Amino acid sequence: MATVAVVTSSPPFAEGGHLVMARELVRALNEEGHQAGLVVTPQNRFGQQASAYLAAWCTDVGLAHEERKVDQVISLRFPGYAVQHPNHVLWLNHRMREYYDLWDQFSSHLSWKGKIKERTRRAIIHGVDGYLLSKMKRRFVISGTVQARLRRFGGIQSDVLYPPPPERDYRHDTYGDYLFGVSRLSPLKRFDLVLRALAEPMAASIKCVIAGEGAELDRLIKLRSHLELNHRVQFVGRLDEAGLIDHLARCRAVIFPPFNEDYGFVTVEAFMCGKPVITCHDSGGPSELVKNDESGFVTDPTPEALAVAMRRLMDDRNLAMRMGETGRAAASQMTWSGAIQKLLL
Repeated sequence: MATVAVVTSSPPFAEGGHLVMARELVRALNEEGHQAGLVVTPQNRFGQQASAYLAAWCTDVGLAHEERKVDQVISLRFPGYAVQHPNHVLWLNHRMREYYDLWDQFSSHLSWKGKIKERTRRAIIHGVDGYLLSKMKRRFVISGTVQARLRRFGGIQSDVLYPPPPERDYRHDTYGDYLFGVSRLSPLKRFDLVLRALAEPMAASIKCVIAGEGAELDRLIKLRSHLELNHRVQFVGRLDEAGLIDHLARCRAVIFPPFNEDYGFVTVEAFMCGKPVITCHDSGGPSELVKNDESGFVTDPTPEALAVAMRRLMDDRNLAMRMGETGRAAASQMTWSGAIQKLLL
């Protein structure tokens, strides 16, 4: 049995899919009889990543508590993958996206002085990342979307290994009378697109519950009012695990149309509760997991297209049932035990 350090990075007080994945991997390794622990290195505020990379580089992951030798490191994201170990395997969530696939959006708001500064930082990060990732024993990524980014920026090869659903008490209660969406509420999650779809004539009377916190919440509440959806859209804030499972168990379907998402655990969690998922062609990981017309709908990223998919599922309970069962069968084949067999050297 191996002693394994699972390494990720996180800003203070943050929660998200990367920490869910890290904790689940540690749990699964321990259940398989290995000794595993989680190491969280800093992810500093924007413009201070150099010190975060250095902190990870200097983090000693060679020895565990009581001088126990660490046999392997599995790192998940920037800048944590800067830790040093001879048996280092990458299972990449993502690099610093503002310096990669989101560069155009990020840099478009900068002054000319800001662009010069950030181009310099970007070049340094690209060089450092290229060096660090080239030293890995093996490289896995959480989706084909992340794999394509690695190839596009640096020509780095990797294998796709989808994270299985987190270990939860999944259940199915009913195919209820509302759609459910859950995520951190940021612009890339595109819940404004969900609201605009619900305002389409095709989606008249459809109800939706949206869970999560984030910088977009106030803007989304204002948009809900502007679109006259107050009586049909409910924002319920951050949910605990019981609240999340309760909505997944009772909703008709899950709506999740982010832009270029790394993975999106909510997709496989919806499947585990027997619910179909509506997403978009440009949604990244969810569009890889959802089989169009089989386990949900993969639509154009327009209000009209989403509204049509919403209507079909709300009008046809049997369709929702068939798609949900297809998704559940697919997600049930994804196991942490199988993932660990690939990750361990």
